[in-house]
Amino acid sequence: MHIDFGQIITAMITPFVAGNKQKIDFNAAEKIAKHLINNGSDSIVITGTTGESPTLTHDEEIELLLCLKDLVKREASSVKIIFGAGSNCTSTAIKMSKLAEQNGADGLLMVTPYYNKPTQNGLFEHYSQIAESTKLPIILYNVPSRTNISLSAETIIKLANKYSNIHSLKEASTNIDIITQIRSQISAERFDIYSGDDSLTLPMMAVGAKGVISVASHLVGREMQEMVFEFISGNIKSALIIHQKLFPLFDNLFTEPNPTCIKHAMNYLGFCSGEIREPLMPLSIDKRANLETILKGLMVFCG
Repeated sequence: MHIDFGQIITAMITPFVAGNKQKIDFNAAEKIAKHLINNGSDSIVITGTTGESPTLTHDEEIELLLCLKDLVKREASSVKIIFGAGSNCTSTAIKMSKLAEQNGADGLLMVTPYYNKPTQNGLFEHYSQIAESTKLPIILYNVPSRTNISLSAETIIKLANKYSNIHSLKEASTNIDIITQIRSQISAERFDIYSGDDSLTLPMMAVGAKGVISVASHLVGREMQEMVFEFISGNIKSALIIHQKLFPLFDNLFTEPNPTCIKHAMNYLGFCSGEIREPLMPLSIDKRANLETILKGLMVFCG
């Protein structure tokens, strides 16, 4: 059965205790998860890049999953938790996939191996071993700006055709052609494609994407749902108007490395501390004013 993760999936931040960034603020995590559920998120990704997975320990990742899984199911049984289990070590990715499955995750987000620079054959073997180790649906994650490697359309199609739990793709690049290539070979009923960039959601949907794995949906999840609804209803002009209104936010959430900007925004709005783990640093002062001005404007736009 093809699991439906929905159209707006939020890549959730991991909040840390004010004054002690080495501790996860689990109360704030619950508060944020409830907010996401009530404001347009169909599913939630934890321990992804936006969740600062490079600086979380594996124990912390599982603790966060255990903290949120029951809460999410109580708040909205349809909302799924997707666990970022990716690694540049195949055996580590398998280990974390198994732990995520044992501890209640609904799906896995699996970034391409970074730094190693494997061939397409190596990528196929990496994902094959992971798919064979778990029953959970797997979202392949292409983000070449961070990993310096990318799955080809041919490799993605080959994986999806061989493994029923290769569920979908998060494409976090400007390579819109890959969506056309995949969609021409695999139906939308079998394989979902998500934009990994908020600003490319609408263009990617035009060539076959289902929705977005989003950062901005922390703030404008309902509005993004409305944009998607207008598009699939054939109201392209209305969808474009919403996209244009949201674009300054999309743009300003990435003026410094993610999740620097969204952490500042969520702190500004009172959801959590703005603590972020090194080597990332808090949002620079010169970038704060512009982002805060946009947030104030969004409060008016979003009602």
